[in-house]
Amino acid sequence: MTVKQAMLRDLGSRDFEFINLVKEIRNQLLELGNVSQAKGYECVIMQGSGTFGMESMISSALAKDGHLLVLVNGAYGERISKMAKVQGIRYDALTYDEDQAPSVQELDEFLAKNPSVTHVVVVHCETTTGIFNPIKEYGTVIKKHGKRYMVDAMSSFGAVPVDLAECHIDFLVSSSNKCIEGVPGFSFTLVSQGGLKECEGRARSLSLDLYAQWKGLENNGQFRFTPPTHSLLAYHQAIKELYEEGGVEGRSARYQHNYQTLVGGMRKMGFTEYLPAEKQGYIITTFNHPEHKNFDFNAFYEKLNERGFAIYPGKLTKADCFRIGNIGRISTEDVKALLAAIAEVKAEMDF
Repeated sequence: MTVKQAMLRDLGSRDFEFINLVKEIRNQLLELGNVSQAKGYECVIMQGSGTFGMESMISSALAKDGHLLVLVNGAYGERISKMAKVQGIRYDALTYDEDQAPSVQELDEFLAKNPSVTHVVVVHCETTTGIFNPIKEYGTVIKKHGKRYMVDAMSSFGAVPVDLAECHIDFLVSSSNKCIEGVPGFSFTLVSQGGLKECEGRARSLSLDLYAQWKGLENNGQFRFTPPTHSLLAYHQAIKELYEEGGVEGRSARYQHNYQTLVGGMRKMGFTEYLPAEKQGYIITTFNHPEHKNFDFNAFYEKLNERGFAIYPGKLTKADCFRIGNIGRISTEDVKALLAAIAEVKAEMDF
C-alpha cells in the first residue's frame, strides 16, 4: 500500500527532486548488486518492461560482426534468441530441456571451439519452471575465454544475492515490478564500465540505445524521452522497504519461507512439483496437473480467481502444469489462505 501511495503526487521530469531521486535509485541498485561506480559499474534505467530492457541490452551491446551465444532452458531464453534473430544479430543457442540447467562443461567446450563468440547470455531464474541456473559457474568459464557475460535477472534480482564482479557479469537486466516490489514502468541494466563503453555507436534502436541513455543520465540527470515518474516514485519507496526488511537477504528469507509453506501444503493435498527439490528455486514453483478425470485447469483457475487468487498457467512444452509465485508483497499468512482456497476448490471439483 505504501508503495502505491508514493505515486499519489506529481513530480516534473526536470525537477531537482526527481533528478536526485533517480540518482539515488541508480546508486542503490548498484549497491544491491554489490558493486558501485567506484568498482567499475554503472546503472542505466530504461523506460518500458523488462523485455524492453533485454532488447536494449542485446541491441546495444553486439557489434555488427558480434556473435551471441544464448543458453536456453525455457521460454525466456527462447525469447532472447528471437530478439537476436529480429535484430539481425549472429547467434547460436545451446538448448536444454526445461528441467535441466545448461551445462557448464558444454559451455566451456563450445567457447573453445567457437572463438568468434563475443557475448554469452543466460536467464538466472527461468520462470518457465522456476529453476535457478548457476550464473557464478558460467561466469568463471566465460571470463576464462574473455567474453562479455549477460544475465537476465528479471525474476531474481533483489531476492537472490548476487555479486556482479564476483560472477564476472558485464550486463545484468531486471525490472521495476519483480522482487523489489515496485510497479511496472521501467527496467534497468547494471553494466561494467568496459562493457558499456563498447556499446557506443552500436545501437540498433534510437529509443533503446543503452549508451545514449546512460550518457544523458550522466550529463544532466534527465531521461532522453519521457520518464515513468510515478513508477520511479513507487520504486524509491520500494527500495526503502527492501532495506527495512533486511536487504536482499531479508527479502530472500521471506520468499523462501513462502516457498516452503506453499510446497508443504501442496504436497499434503497430493500435488507434485515438476522439478526435483535440488533444482527448484524459491521464486516460482511449477506443479504437475493432477492425473484425475475431474481436473480441468481452466475451471481450477477460475474458481481460485473467484476467491481472490491468481495463479499462472504452465509454459512447459513437455508437460501439463501450472505455476504459483512466491514473490511480491505476500506473507506466509497469504500463502496459507491460498492453500485453504485450493483445498476448497479441490473438494468442489472432486479430484
